[in-house]
Amino acid sequence: MDNQVVTGAAPTASAFAAIKDAVGLDVTYRVATGRTMRRIYLDSTATTLRLKLVQEVLDRFQPHYSNTHSLLHFGALISTREYQWSHEMVLRFVNADAGGYFCFFIGSGATAGFNRVARTLRAKRPERDVVITTLMEHHSNDLPHRAHFPKVVHVPPSVSGNSLGGVDLGQLERALLENSGRVNYVALTGVSNVTGIVNPIHEAARLAHRHGALIVVDAAQMAAHLPIRTSLDIPQAASLDVVVFSGHKVYAPGSPGVVVARKELFSGVPPQEVGGGMVDTVWEDRYTESEQFPDREEAGTPNIPGAIGLAAALCALRGIGMDAIAAEEEALMRHALVRLAQVPDVIVYGETDTRICRRAGAIAFNLKEMDHALTAAILNDYFNIAVRNQCFCAHPYVRELVMLSLSESADMLDNEALEKLAELHRGMVRASFGIYTTSEDVDALAEALRDIGARRDFYATQYERLPDGNYVHRDFRFDSTRVFSVRKEVGRLLSGVRERSPER
Repeated sequence: MDNQVVTGAAPTASAFAAIKDAVGLDVTYRVATGRTMRRIYLDSTATTLRLKLVQEVLDRFQPHYSNTHSLLHFGALISTREYQWSHEMVLRFVNADAGGYFCFFIGSGATAGFNRVARTLRAKRPERDVVITTLMEHHSNDLPHRAHFPKVVHVPPSVSGNSLGGVDLGQLERALLENSGRVNYVALTGVSNVTGIVNPIHEAARLAHRHGALIVVDAAQMAAHLPIRTSLDIPQAASLDVVVFSGHKVYAPGSPGVVVARKELFSGVPPQEVGGGMVDTVWEDRYTESEQFPDREEAGTPNIPGAIGLAAALCALRGIGMDAIAAEEEALMRHALVRLAQVPDVIVYGETDTRICRRAGAIAFNLKEMDHALTAAILNDYFNIAVRNQCFCAHPYVRELVMLSLSESADMLDNEALEKLAELHRGMVRASFGIYTTSEDVDALAEALRDIGARRDFYATQYERLPDGNYVHRDFRFDSTRVFSVRKEVGRLLSGVRERSPER
């Protein structure tokens, strides 16, 4: 089931159009040619744009804003009710049984969630001191496990020719057997933030559970693109124990990170954060922790607008249907892979045959013999195409992808030439998509890369390489403070107030 799309009733065209409208899609900037162009935003894996629907919900909520944990004045009643409902919405969105699972909000992304999960599960199952993860992981789903467990095993992805696919399930089972009785959990990304390759998380869950281990899924890149089936309508053996994702990657920037977990995993373990809201009673010399979920895991004043914005985004996505969204984005991904394959000298990383490996949301690539930072700079400065470059907080995976892609050149180049090529491709460029990305956006990227490849000598002369590895145009400068500055905006607004004030 992992690599299949189950399409339900088709959403209406007007509903799809409404949810695709995002703040910032129509922003324009002046580029190096002197033209003013609409930005093409292909950096959604780093953070998505905020849906206008979410912004409108927040605008309507803001006048009622109050703190939670009170029902005795109208604003607090609204805030408390909607904040509680936000948790319920998360459980519905990830298809988790509310009787056995709970969710809590934490930090500003997935990182804080993984740290909390690692500390809690280490305390809950101290006899199991090993975590198995993969080389595909974002640092947020790797470093917290290293910090809190004495042993972390990294399973490699499968290899197909000169490409890498999803997690190697055979190697995963081997690691489980070699560490029998010691594995606390398997931590696995649902979708790679580098290549967009989709992992078989439910098959991995079956393997983990068979060996007494838990399964912790990094859904930061999965949540916006694919349906998440935590426990409902799937066999218990394939269910997920913990799911972590980020609100800012699901069309609600400013929203918190999210942890969905089985209640039993957090029961009996003292909360990692203490303060207001997570206690029942406090005396001078002691306090009693609340047994209520999620209160015991959410000390302090919560990010109420962020949680409500996230719930609005999830509600809208669920209303459209994640299966329908996944089907449309799968077609866009196939189109993107075809278009990039037609551009001379473009290297696409990871398995590109979607019949072998399903992909969602992101494509990492390089232009042969061109520094990834220069490619990204040209795409921005000349074409107003926003992409990301370097290693995307996934250094081991990027290193493996690059070295495997260079292996076909090993017999044709001497060591010096190969090392020079490796230095150029020490990182890569990533184009990533959201619900608002169009085939025209993809076509614009492909044509821009074609032009860069054809005129690489011209573009190379326009840039200077900085000591930090970035590139700056020799003549063109983008003055960000002229476009936006908090200080200037505040000054302008205060000046307007003073101008409108009556004379004394």
